[in-house]
Amino acid sequence: MLKRTTLEEAMNVGNGVLRLAPCWVPRSFMIPGRRLRLHPDDLYAFGGHRGGINERWFSSTTQASNGPGTLPDEGLSYVKTLGGDSFLLKEAVEVAGDLLLGADVMEREGGWNLLCKFFDNMGPIPHHMHQSEEFAKQVGQKGKPEAYYFPPQYNQIQNNFPHTYMGLEPGTTKDDICRCLERWNQGDNGILAHSRAYRLIPGEGWQVDPGILHAPGSLVTYEPQVNSDVFAMFQSEVEGRIVDWSLLTKDVRPEFSKNIDYLVSMLDWDANVNPEFVKSNKTSPRLVGAEQEMADAGYREVWVTYGTPHYSAKELTVAPNRRVVIKDAAAYGVIVTQGHGSFGGLTISTPSMIRFGQMTEDELFVTADAAKQGVVIENTSSSDPLVLLKHFGPGNPDAVPLLTK
Repeated sequence: MLKRTTLEEAMNVGNGVLRLAPCWVPRSFMIPGRRLRLHPDDLYAFGGHRGGINERWFSSTTQASNGPGTLPDEGLSYVKTLGGDSFLLKEAVEVAGDLLLGADVMEREGGWNLLCKFFDNMGPIPHHMHQSEEFAKQVGQKGKPEAYYFPPQYNQIQNNFPHTYMGLEPGTTKDDICRCLERWNQGDNGILAHSRAYRLIPGEGWQVDPGILHAPGSLVTYEPQVNSDVFAMFQSEVEGRIVDWSLLTKDVRPEFSKNIDYLVSMLDWDANVNPEFVKSNKTSPRLVGAEQEMADAGYREVWVTYGTPHYSAKELTVAPNRRVVIKDAAAYGVIVTQGHGSFGGLTISTPSMIRFGQMTEDELFVTADAAKQGVVIENTSSSDPLVLLKHFGPGNPDAVPLLTK
């Protein structure tokens, strides 16, 4: 059992900033895109039967839902202390969430209700959706909205299919999709014929609400989302790989696992056939403050995920040889995507190659008090920008002016 004093000691060392170890997650139904900087010999570190590692989860208190072979701590982030000890971030939140997130957030949320990750695939993911709160709670889970941002630093190569099918073509009927599910065991069930693909652009993003079908393409994707791993695959074959029916029904009550009308009812129909889907769901970076003022101070910061109360995210770029103090209104996780320097007194650097199980200096968690007081961030390079992605949980006060939902 983690002691509160142990957490306090770790927080004091980093002035309210904790260092996290990389958290790798495999997926049996995908082919890794090989851009997460994991050593190629370690892509199948969980075993070939588990599939390749194509995801890295950040500041996670959510266990992966990965079938019967899932490990007890799979998907969970570990805090690493200066002395080499480690403990789960999940356990830290349970023991002393008031120290990490603030007493007000713990009272309102009960925990760190955010899951954030990179996913990296050679080709597209099957056309799928995430259940709404209404359907997810029937299997003891949370509904899952999610957002995408495509970091340029991880997308120098775009792999096989840098497009994403999203939603359904206006005019598509529920009977059309029912017929696709009826053809499940005939190979390709043809569901993509009822959708349209959008070209993915590094430096931009999307918001995808529960119940919307989507087949993410082959860009490395930064994905803030509600801390839930529910999904339902609606496509039976992808690039010649058969998708098992169980991946359609894994988060469905057993009595509905063959009920096609029920499965289709999980879709948010109006959102899928929305003729202005791009206008409603595409996101572009928005400046956090006045651009010239930020430039004079030595940094540039933009919102990359916004519009929903469930989560938000920023991208911070600190200019070479500059030292800045950045304040935020809530606790957040950090992943460094470019450069090196210091963050709250801790050394940070972007790895070029990571061995499975190896510690890195590119992931952090910033407690609420440290965020509000302001974190000192220094870029010690004379030429390279220092770039960070910052993910926030629900209710971030700074993100309220950008709410659209």
